[in-house]
Amino acid sequence: MISQRAKYAFRALGMLARAEQGRPVQIPEIAARQKIPRKFLEQILLELKRAGILESRRGKQGGYLLARPAAEITYGEVLRLIDGPVALLPCLSQIAYRACEDCEGEADCEIRHVFARVAEASRAVLLNASFAEKMG
Repeated sequence: MISQRAKYAFRALGMLARAEQGRPVQIPEIAARQKIPRKFLEQILLELKRAGILESRRGKQGGYLLARPAAEITYGEVLRLIDGPVALLPCLSQIAYRACEDCEGEADCEIRHVFARVAEASRAVLLNASFAEKMG
């Protein structure tokens, strides 16, 4: 299950992706329109900025905007940044691999084989769905 923090990040990025090209959007506007607590949003946006997904501008006309084209920012990239590994089993994680404690061998593990297919399908969707797409 994805965290509330990830859902807020997705909503904020979706709004920024649909903002007028080059127009920074201020935190109070994002918070109000997306119904995200302001302090929580500030932390999320700062994390996205540190990762190179957003940039910020200071001043009266300042705010946040995408640092890259929306088509280059994927749901998978953001989900990994906010929530960490996407895998359902530790032995399937690409960035935080760990053998299952009760496993006698990954090659023969039926559970791993089924969830490997689930993980591959999920990754394919998440890493190909960008914020340039209008979802829904």
